[in-house]
Amino acid sequence: MSARVEPPGRVVPRSWLARRLRRGLARSVPLLTLAFLVCPLGITVLGSLTSAWQRSLFEPWTLAWYRYVFDHYLQALTLSLEIAFLTVVLTGILGIPAAYALARYHFPGRDFLEQLLLLPMMVPGIALGVALIQTHAFMRGNWLLILAGHVVYTVPFVVDTLVSTLRAFNVGVLEECAATLGAAWWSRFWRVILPNLRGAIIVSALTVFTLSMGEFNMTFILYTPLTMTLPVGLFESYINLRLEVGSAFTTIYLVIIVPVLLLIEWLGVARHEGMAGNV
Repeated sequence: MSARVEPPGRVVPRSWLARRLRRGLARSVPLLTLAFLVCPLGITVLGSLTSAWQRSLFEPWTLAWYRYVFDHYLQALTLSLEIAFLTVVLTGILGIPAAYALARYHFPGRDFLEQLLLLPMMVPGIALGVALIQTHAFMRGNWLLILAGHVVYTVPFVVDTLVSTLRAFNVGVLEECAATLGAAWWSRFWRVILPNLRGAIIVSALTVFTLSMGEFNMTFILYTPLTMTLPVGLFESYINLRLEVGSAFTTIYLVIIVPVLLLIEWLGVARHEGMAGNV
């Protein structure tokens, strides 16, 4: 009797056990990774509610540490929110025109200039802080110096995102089509370019907000006791006060940032789906 020969290209079905193992691994690996990443934050939230971290996470729960944070660090929290919102506005004012010029026009040195605009992303925050102190020494001790630092640090993220988006939908061709229909430059920019950039602008703004709220290295060099921001206050609470206070501070920060991050993710998925649907 001749041996059975499988036709070329035919896939022999896997056994039932192998399929179950593969599905189990496909489900368990992401869950284990998520647990590894999220469990420390969950324990921190529990620690912010317990009366004595050293004894047990399940001591009688209390909100005293949150009251302490709001009583002593409310100014730092408020200042961080103000700086983050202003940073979003200023990076939009600077980043949108810069991205449009880089994506739309060809001029000598454009590629080199684009790389220079991304330079602050590659420089350590401490080095940026020292450079800002040397450049804007007259603002030392003023929260405007921190704002300037946050703008310098975050503008490259906006430019990089918007340039990629503008090139993805070929801004030059789109604008030329609008021009053939009689639209002036201002009308083309407001009615054609900005609507196509809406999703990228919103995602960039939310990203800048999170970066500004969490920026520590440069801010630590620039702040004074009267211009303390949320990350600096969080650092101070961890090294000078009880661990429960730092946990409460961390939880407040997560309450602010996590919804923003989820919104960025949702908008990013919706934007990519919209772009795919237009292709």
